[in-house]
Amino acid sequence: MAANSNLKTNYDCIIIGAGHNGLICAAYLAKAGKQVLVVEAAADIGGAAATHEFVPNFKVSSAHLLHLMPQSLISELGLEKHGLRLAAQELASTALSADGKHLNLSASGVAAQSPADAASYPVFMARMRRLAGSLSTLFGATAPRLGTTAWSDRFAFLKLGWQIRRLGKKDMRELLRIIGMNVYDLLEDEIHSPALKGALAFDATLGANLGPRAPGTVLTWLYRLTHESANGGKGLSQVVGGMGGLTAALANAARGFGAQIETHSPVARVLVANDRVSGIALQSGHTVVAPIVISSADPKTTFLKLLGPEHLDTGFVRKVHHSRARGVVAKLHLALNKLPSFTGLAPDALSGRLVISPTLDYLERAFDQPKYGAYSPAPAMEITIPTVNDPSLAPAGQHVLSAIIECAPRDLRQGWENAREAYLTELLAQLETYAPGLKDSIVGSELMTPVDIETRYGNQGGHWHHTELAFDQFYFVRPVPGAAQYSTPVSGLYLCGAGAHPGGGVAGVVGRLAAQAVLAKAG
Repeated sequence: MAANSNLKTNYDCIIIGAGHNGLICAAYLAKAGKQVLVVEAAADIGGAAATHEFVPNFKVSSAHLLHLMPQSLISELGLEKHGLRLAAQELASTALSADGKHLNLSASGVAAQSPADAASYPVFMARMRRLAGSLSTLFGATAPRLGTTAWSDRFAFLKLGWQIRRLGKKDMRELLRIIGMNVYDLLEDEIHSPALKGALAFDATLGANLGPRAPGTVLTWLYRLTHESANGGKGLSQVVGGMGGLTAALANAARGFGAQIETHSPVARVLVANDRVSGIALQSGHTVVAPIVISSADPKTTFLKLLGPEHLDTGFVRKVHHSRARGVVAKLHLALNKLPSFTGLAPDALSGRLVISPTLDYLERAFDQPKYGAYSPAPAMEITIPTVNDPSLAPAGQHVLSAIIECAPRDLRQGWENAREAYLTELLAQLETYAPGLKDSIVGSELMTPVDIETRYGNQGGHWHHTELAFDQFYFVRPVPGAAQYSTPVSGLYLCGAGAHPGGGVAGVVGRLAAQAVLAKAG
């Protein structure tokens, strides 16, 4: 069958990209009765939330844990009915220490190792989650516009203000005090254990181009905690079959509602006629007509490549061009012929998440290097061994190790093509200090630098939020003013990717809100 031979000539909506946000947007639109087409350039759906084979018979997901997706979204789309299964949930987190005195991040684990934090840590975390919960309106609803007299925008601001006011005077003042702070100072004030401070700061900086001393890292931590509070109490979860199990369920849901999904269908151009979107042209030569096109690609790709700056105001193009999307995260996958042994760590702890960020200063020093185009020789890591909970990802008795590596800049001074092998050697040496003998058990490996992430998934800069999450690229100015409510300066063109409000991570909130924006406009 010829490529794209199943395509009709026109649809109500076309979605560019079959990552999790694109599939969620498609499902909601199709559920509302729209004729929806999803086009994906790659051979498989899922984007960074796909499961792939990196060594023969060893499979892994680039995004390896599910913990930000709201339970309400999972229920609304019936994802469990469509095949979503969890291999494990409420995974424990352990802060690794080179001396083998590791810290379990549960309240009991903290109490056992840090008596000084035994009483204060649970109180502190309860307060942080309470403050994060007050921001659910901010992160879970369309951002209002500034400078308008529309009642919908006024009401959105009033609703947010009321959510914060409901905290009471003490907590409201505390939220306003800390939201612009750096997480380093906050944790220095509240926590005694260096290991606990390092691990908590890791969560605040994960995926951000910000070290713990950077203003705004409390905001990025609240972003994570807010989404976690909406996930139905499942905590850190692992999907059966890797994250590809999630995107397969999303695709099943979208198709079940009537959406059509076409892979091997890269888009050459978003078509414009009479100052509004008229459809897309595929690289295969096919033209598909639709009055609405929704892009889950990053904003720079969407506006500057697929649409073209000739259809946009010069000032808007400048804002898009200057938006920051500098990836600093690499991903390491190891195929192992046996389960690794970490010094001082009980085997059952390998079913959870392991964090290498032993102190605040360690993490700050790691973030210093990317400022100057260098990778950190002592990076922070988040490690999982997904085969402990899901043996189907590797041959019997063998395992996969998956690690997120912080502080690997996209624009490495000597170029990743020259540094890849040396960097991999350094990463393995660091892992070996925690898990002696690990290198001898390696069957194969895959190192994905930010350049590889950009090439494989198409997001410029190799940043997993598509656009950095910071105060000047946040809420009603995300990704840039003029495109903050999913609609864009070109009528009929919308955004539904991680570069739009509220941001990245496997949450799916952007896809749902974009669909709501389309339906509200289209009726």
